[in-house]
Amino acid sequence: MAMVTAPPPIPQPTDARGRVAELHAIRAEALRGPSEKATKAQHAKGKLTARERIELLLDAGSFQEVEQLRRHRATGFGLEAKKPYTDGVITGWGTVEGRTVFVYAHDFRIFGGALGEAHATKIHKIMDMAIAAGAPLVSLNDGAGARIQEGVSALAGYGGIFQRNTKASGVIPQISVMLGPCAGGAAYSPALTDFVFMVRETSQMFITGPDVVRAVTGEEISQNGLGGADVHAETSGVCHFAYDDEETCLAEVRYLLSMLPQNNRETAPVVHGGDVTDRRTDALTELVPVEGNRPYDMAEVIEELVDDGDYLEVHERWARNIICALARLARLDGRVVGIVGNQPHVLAGVLDIEASEKAARFVQMCDAFNIPIVTLLDVPGFLPGVDQEHGGIIRHGAKLLYAYCNATVPRISLILRKAYGGAYIVMDSQSIGADLTYAWPTNEIAVMGAEGAANVIFRRQIAGAEDPEAMRQKMVKEYKAELMHPYYAAERGLVDDVIDPAATREVLINSLAMLRNKHADLPSRKHGNPPQ
Repeated sequence: MAMVTAPPPIPQPTDARGRVAELHAIRAEALRGPSEKATKAQHAKGKLTARERIELLLDAGSFQEVEQLRRHRATGFGLEAKKPYTDGVITGWGTVEGRTVFVYAHDFRIFGGALGEAHATKIHKIMDMAIAAGAPLVSLNDGAGARIQEGVSALAGYGGIFQRNTKASGVIPQISVMLGPCAGGAAYSPALTDFVFMVRETSQMFITGPDVVRAVTGEEISQNGLGGADVHAETSGVCHFAYDDEETCLAEVRYLLSMLPQNNRETAPVVHGGDVTDRRTDALTELVPVEGNRPYDMAEVIEELVDDGDYLEVHERWARNIICALARLARLDGRVVGIVGNQPHVLAGVLDIEASEKAARFVQMCDAFNIPIVTLLDVPGFLPGVDQEHGGIIRHGAKLLYAYCNATVPRISLILRKAYGGAYIVMDSQSIGADLTYAWPTNEIAVMGAEGAANVIFRRQIAGAEDPEAMRQKMVKEYKAELMHPYYAAERGLVDDVIDPAATREVLINSLAMLRNKHADLPSRKHGNPPQ
């Protein structure tokens, strides 16, 4: 095999002006990238370059690059003859709407964005800087995985990233933006972060690719079919947000950052706007049907409550029987809140395995970053079925229960209509620590629905009656009148107040204002042991 020799050294200038000119030439080379051909190939795939992405993400002219001139030191397999500046990852910091944000972006034009030792060290450094500075970290992922030529050193580099992802969890917001392939162990870093964005057709995530799947199981599937944006947004729940193009995706990352604090010691930024605190929400009176079996769209309730009807839904297309969203209530005050609401429009709003996981993760995120939580209840219970029980609905439902019980941020729950059984308790009832619990006059809080309860309690009377169906209807009516009237829970102190739906926005805003300086301590411990 022919030996690969390094290029001859470049003569060094001897005066200061020459040295400065040399610096500018080197920087120009680093900024230009490997070649125009590589840039055209990137664009031909419908993808932007790493620097173009950073320009879209950050405020104009704010990016400060770190270790731009870093090059790898690896030898063998021809690497010593190819030592580009940046080593395939651009790292640094800038601002989004004037607030500091750290970023690293894989440059697919260099080694396919593959991670080697120097590449990983740059990422480690910028992650450490983000943690120390207390500012969000955004990763723009477009890499081919570990750099095979560097062997185990590349794998160790991933380990360092995972360790820092975990260290930063709940300390600074971490956002992963998938803009190309992410396979094998590399996919675990996005999974450890708070939010994952993907772009359709151009980004994929999977542990084992289609070729391995075909070889092991015989299944034929494309990269997008296995791990594309729509798969992870709708089926696996790995992806929180999916968009058609990079420009829209990065604009939405900026919007999400505007809703989050810099770190766990701060609150989300205040935005003053035109919506008023005492705006009546009269439409809600007609929007929610009194009949418990009639569906409606909880999204319309949220639109009516929040400032200007504007909110950002998280995991919009996964576990659609529950809604998790970030929004502002009263821009005169400008505070961000997290909203969790059952969705009667999908599966009647029941809680199941996926809905429990989705809401639990969202509640934990809000609690970590000092975002108050408003819970909108209209839940008939947990989804029955063999698949749910065998799939661990007890364990997964307990995740949501644990998340609420462990949360110390202001928590307000509102019962719009029905709230039955264990699902009522789990959805931030007063008994598990909600600071304030309100209900509309249409509320029904009970162990189960009246029909089911009557069948259990009065089964003998019904079975022995001359007209069992008439007796059953009579007992249902009696049970509702005795135990399910709208004021039963309020009379026992389980609801703080029954409110007019038209006054809901004002009540929520005033309650959140009162709770703004809430302080609650958890028992001293290393950490809890939440259900998995």
